[in-house]
Amino acid sequence: MIDQLKEHISEVEGFTADDPKEIEEFRIKYLGKKGLLNKFFAEFKNIPNDQKKEFGQTINQLKTAATEKVNTLNNSLSDVVTEDAVYGDLTRPAEPLELGARHPISIVKDQIINIFSRIGFNVSEGPEIEDDWHNFTALNLPEHHPARDMQDTFFIQTNPDILLRTHTSSVQVRYMENNKPPIRTISPGRVYRNEAISARSHCFFHQVEGLYIDKDVSFADLKQTLQFFTKELFGKSKIRLRPSYFPFTEPSAEVDVYWGLETETDYKMTKGTGWLEIMGCGMVDPNVLDNCGIDSNEYTGFAFGMGIDRIALLLHQISDIRLLSENDIRFLEQFKSAF
Repeated sequence: MIDQLKEHISEVEGFTADDPKEIEEFRIKYLGKKGLLNKFFAEFKNIPNDQKKEFGQTINQLKTAATEKVNTLNNSLSDVVTEDAVYGDLTRPAEPLELGARHPISIVKDQIINIFSRIGFNVSEGPEIEDDWHNFTALNLPEHHPARDMQDTFFIQTNPDILLRTHTSSVQVRYMENNKPPIRTISPGRVYRNEAISARSHCFFHQVEGLYIDKDVSFADLKQTLQFFTKELFGKSKIRLRPSYFPFTEPSAEVDVYWGLETETDYKMTKGTGWLEIMGCGMVDPNVLDNCGIDSNEYTGFAFGMGIDRIALLLHQISDIRLLSENDIRFLEQFKSAF
């Protein structure tokens, strides 16, 4: 029986073929369910005890030789590829290369991040599902504060302390709690407010808010930073700051950029004034610093925030904010070249 196995090993080692059918027949002969190997394994129980070790080793040699032979022959067949199979008909026109599209929100967000990164701002992120402390209380908006009514909030019904964040200022609170000054960070992200959906507003949109805290930070530093930003993003450096009110900054201001009145579109966008509101800003209220564990007697800072969606509408002349979330391929394909 052992001699038969050795004869089969010699036959396997000498076998060669370049026809897939022959190779498959060879595989079935030795390695198939009803192949010779299984028959030899079935005979194992009838082999005398003093021969079982040698018999078992010889069977394994046959199995290894048959398996390697099949793999080698199949691999050699796969390497034989004609030039036609590789290149096809070289006279045929090439398949068109489909370019992917970038969403206008992503385009504008990356532009803003790039501009502020050049003056030392890093990027911080936080959860979209927030608690009351980080979204309101720490930002100088205690319970029953009238300014809370300015933000129509989506609360989680089972827990009134949990809500969908209404601004990315909550990220700034978390950052201040976990980092010591000097702090220079921007926080882009999606926010939610319970507002009627129209061409100019939506129940969710995107913001980017900035925060700078250090010793002796002044309102002049804020204005200089915003002037640099508007020059880089819009190509316009003429801005004005109008007094305003935000609970977490004092003093506070609205920022307008002078867009001009060169075209009819400029008249419509600016309502004939030439000025366009782009963001809110102000000096961080001392109460906010204290709430986040930063000594307001030693440090000061400024904050600002803007809507990415609004700037995307402005830069790309998009007339309806709903287009940004409807995933209409015809609309998105217009931004293929914006990389």
